[in-house]
Amino acid sequence: MMALHGVIPVFKPKGYTSHDIVGKIRRLTGQKKVGHTGTLDPEVEGVLPICLGQATRIAEYVQSFPKRYQGSMMLGISTDTQDQTGQIVEQIPVRNVSEKAIQQVFERFQGVIEQTPPMYSAVKVKGKRLYELARLGKEIDRPKRKVTIYELTYTQIHNDEEYLKIDFDVQCSKGTYIRTLCVDIGLALGYPAHMMSLVRINSGPFHIDDCFTLKELQTVAENGTWETVLYSIDEVLGQFPSLIVSDEDERRVLDGWFLELEPPMISSLVRIYTESGRFCALYRCDKEEAKPEKVFRDVDS
Repeated sequence: MMALHGVIPVFKPKGYTSHDIVGKIRRLTGQKKVGHTGTLDPEVEGVLPICLGQATRIAEYVQSFPKRYQGSMMLGISTDTQDQTGQIVEQIPVRNVSEKAIQQVFERFQGVIEQTPPMYSAVKVKGKRLYELARLGKEIDRPKRKVTIYELTYTQIHNDEEYLKIDFDVQCSKGTYIRTLCVDIGLALGYPAHMMSLVRINSGPFHIDDCFTLKELQTVAENGTWETVLYSIDEVLGQFPSLIVSDEDERRVLDGWFLELEPPMISSLVRIYTESGRFCALYRCDKEEAKPEKVFRDVDS
């Protein structure tokens, strides 16, 4: 079978790691060059774009696109992992938390915020994965990181006798820990908290309705109809503007030549096409010239 180049939006179910999904796609497609575009915890489900062939070279861009999640948090109970998989650390019955107070706190967490990565995470500190240290019962200082919360709203509040369950919708930047966001919201409300459930609804250009299940992809593999589920590289990068060069200049682009720009463009990635419509490269513009960032040979547009 010919090598596949493109991106498949996969629906990752609970109970699988992102690496598990990559392994399954490798086996189904029969090709080694496969990668994902951002880790989802095993108990989180939803959109996981999988890159194949030369599309693995754009994983960094897809990973950097904003993501949207829908989930729920429990106010009044904290766990050692900050989510529903961990051991309970603290329980405090929730009293006198109004809907207005919840709304005000949610509004405070929009924009650029700082987060401390949870101990149960894959972040490396001094060469060690945090989760490896956490499993040994160790906790160390972690450097804070800045992330952006573009939108954050609560959608429903469930009040039982002792605790509050809050459903929410959030759009955020790469690197945001939703578990930590739930914990920090709880602290701002004066209570321990943890994330109960989470679904990734959007990742870059892909919505959950665009995704294919593992069962559907098994059928695709049996029928050999990968073209029905594969998004082309340039299609996935559709948020970047395009630039057309003459067919005669195609060879120069494929050889990595700089391009002169008129009018000038500043700090922008552009998709390069030939007059005949062939996508051949991703260039970065810098005033009067564009420099090659990724060149794609033998990839159908």
